[in-house]
Amino acid sequence: MVEWITTDGLTDYDAAVTFMEDRADAIARGAAEECVWLVEHPPLYTAGTSAKPADLTDPDRFPVHITKRGGQYTYHGPGQRVAYVMLDVGKRGHDVRRFVQDLEHWVIATLDRFNVKGEIREGRVGVWVTRDDKPLTLTGAKAEDKIAAIGIRLRKWISFHGLSINVEPDLDHFGGIVPCGIAEHGVTSLVDLGLPVTMADVDVALRQTFDAAITPRTDTPQ
Repeated sequence: MVEWITTDGLTDYDAAVTFMEDRADAIARGAAEECVWLVEHPPLYTAGTSAKPADLTDPDRFPVHITKRGGQYTYHGPGQRVAYVMLDVGKRGHDVRRFVQDLEHWVIATLDRFNVKGEIREGRVGVWVTRDDKPLTLTGAKAEDKIAAIGIRLRKWISFHGLSINVEPDLDHFGGIVPCGIAEHGVTSLVDLGLPVTMADVDVALRQTFDAAITPRTDTPQ
């Protein structure tokens, strides 16, 4: 069983981290069910374990939280659905890379419910969309924008942190960082793509696509 929690309003980031750590410890002890927690945060930046100081271009714009999740700098704020996943990765094959790929596929399946084609790219964690409505890049390639970020941490094979999908955030707020250390691509959202999608719509799609994308496995990597 996976418990789903949706918190209305804006959730304090430090309080969210404390909740996740406590819940992950309880899951590892067998004292709590796995959990997916859907939240929004006030505007803030988070720095993952690979964050480079130079990628924080406006450190005074919003609070900056140093985290122990994987990844680099990312933004959280109103209009962005954050899905924190406190799940037993041990039951899912003890394969962290594959678990991250499962999270990416979960996002892609969710976006597909709105006829948005999300894609993954070698060497870039997260989910991207090709922008046929934008000019070609200097290399002649089609423009690509990031629509979802992923960063997790494991403790005793229980995951926490998770993913964020841009529904209708203020995209200017990403301007204080180099999102995920990638300067050559932009950031988009479902509403920026012209879709009248609400947070509630995204929540329904996340729940509908979860089981098929992230299922327990009994096999182990070779």
